[in-house]
Amino acid sequence: MSATGAGVPGDEEKNVTPPPVVRKVSRAAVEPNRKRGGDVRILLSPRTVHSTSGFGGSLTLEPGEYVCEHLHPYSEEFVYVIAGRLQIRIGEELIDLAADDSVMVPKGMRHRMVNLCDERAQVIFHLAPLAPRPELGHVDTEFLPERSDEPAPPVGGAR
Repeated sequence: MSATGAGVPGDEEKNVTPPPVVRKVSRAAVEPNRKRGGDVRILLSPRTVHSTSGFGGSLTLEPGEYVCEHLHPYSEEFVYVIAGRLQIRIGEELIDLAADDSVMVPKGMRHRMVNLCDERAQVIFHLAPLAPRPELGHVDTEFLPERSDEPAPPVGGAR
C-alpha cells in the first residue's frame, strides 16, 4: 500500500511528498525565467521548500517590458508592487498599480502586466492553491514576439 493509502505495491516512493523544509532562498541564487516576459523568479515553491499550498516569487519589469497574457485555472494570484508602477489587465478591466498597491487575480481570469513608466517595477506574487500538476497551473493565451527589439503591445490590446 502506498503512503496515500492506495496504489500499486512498489509505488510508495512516487506518492510520497517530501516534508516542507525551512530554507532561505535568495533571489540572486534563482535563475530568471523570461519565457513570458520580464524577470520572473520562483522563490518559494514545492521544488525549493517543498511547499504544499502554493508558491511565490518576484517579478521585475523594466520600462516597456510586459508579462504575456495568461491564466491560472486552479489558483488565485496575489500581486503586490514593491517599487515602480505598472498596469495590469484582469479580464477586461485595466488597473494601475504603484508601490504599496496590491490586487488579487481570481482563479481562471486572463491577466497581463506591463510597465508603461520610465522606471523599473518590482513585484512580489503568490499563487494558491497549487494545481494538481505543475504543467496544469499556467495557460498561456499570448506569446512573446520572436524579435526582442519589438516594442510591447499596449496592455489593453487584442488577445
